[in-house]
Amino acid sequence: MAESASGVSSKRQALVAARSVWVLLFGICLLMLGNGLQGSLLGVRATQEGFGGGLTGLVMSGFFAGFLLGSRWTPSAVRSVGHVRVFAALASVASVSILVHAVFVTPLVWGVMRFLTGLCLAGVYVVAESWLNDRAGNGSRGQLLAIYMVVTFLGMGGGQFLLNAADPGGAELFILASVLISLAVVPMLLTAAPVPESGAVDPVGLRRLFQVSPLGTVGTFVAGITNGTVFGMGAVYAHQAGLSVAEVALFMGVLIAGGAVFQYPVGMLSDIFDRRVVIMGVAFAAAGVAVAAQWAAGWSEGWLLALVGLFGGLALAVHSLCLAYTNDSLYSSEMVAASSGLVLVLGAGSILGPPVVGWLMDVLGPGGFFWWLALVHVAIGLYTLWRIVYHSGTPAEEQGPYVAMPAQASQFATEAAEEVYAEQEEERAE
Repeated sequence: MAESASGVSSKRQALVAARSVWVLLFGICLLMLGNGLQGSLLGVRATQEGFGGGLTGLVMSGFFAGFLLGSRWTPSAVRSVGHVRVFAALASVASVSILVHAVFVTPLVWGVMRFLTGLCLAGVYVVAESWLNDRAGNGSRGQLLAIYMVVTFLGMGGGQFLLNAADPGGAELFILASVLISLAVVPMLLTAAPVPESGAVDPVGLRRLFQVSPLGTVGTFVAGITNGTVFGMGAVYAHQAGLSVAEVALFMGVLIAGGAVFQYPVGMLSDIFDRRVVIMGVAFAAAGVAVAAQWAAGWSEGWLLALVGLFGGLALAVHSLCLAYTNDSLYSSEMVAASSGLVLVLGAGSILGPPVVGWLMDVLGPGGFFWWLALVHVAIGLYTLWRIVYHSGTPAEEQGPYVAMPAQASQFATEAAEEVYAEQEEERAE
């Protein structure tokens, strides 16, 4: 009875916190709309301009390189000059960089602008997520993070359908993406409180992460590869495969929707059973679905979309699964400190994904997209199987909670998830 009352109380706290920051969440949704539109727009336009898969992949990887740098640089910049100045400056540069794409349609300029966009949007996310984290109490942080995750997926998914608003070959969609980014920061700046000073935390190094959780670290890297491949090159694949602009939007929208819908069923399974078995099952299933999607692409658009949605649901859950598994092997005092290393591993994978799959698409044709995704998931599935056979794991009853994470997570979002794990560990110890 006490646990039930506690659960109701935490949900009530989450709803109260969500109501208090609904305008901030609305601004984040607008931001994700603009980001989702821009990513797919650039993929379609690059294909129309004949950039080629390899070159397009390099351009798209610039976003993830910038995002990684921005998520690590922004906290120190905020401490130096203040959150409002950093927030407004980064949002302005992000908005302008989108417009530059429409003026100078060359791979070099696009690569630089894509890097700037990633750096600036990461900074905006860091500040916005820190405000949200500050509003969440210890009992409601997990639920508020779940609401934030849903908002990000809705925004990213909705942004895909804005591709239908105008011709990707013109400047109108670039202007629309820029307007959305500019509008998004208005409610954030008008309603958000100052960012709290974060205490100094000694980071957990990559060596320590790999020592305590080789599978969690490697799996996070593979999740980064998947994220970079899907969000960087998904629209490129769809357009090269002969889909119309409207069909490209539907392809990406279904993929992202699958990622949102499957997070919680997969998470529930991982809380009940050995998390390694769930990771292995999800990885092998994602690989099989990727092969099936490649097969369906040649004869049935309906089957392709259904399989793409299923693939998104499986593959985009790997990040959260590996984060949860890593925390099962860490002390509660190390969890928040581990966020920096996990973001670095995820970002490295995201940078690698687009250029590799772009090169494969040049060599194998559009099908290289799904063959690459199948390969990386078979690899992590086999590695997980090896860990299960030759190494002991954390018993299911001692595992921490699964927390769903956004696909593009900055350090503050990861820290918030780590705090949820740490709170659960402290409650269990008491």
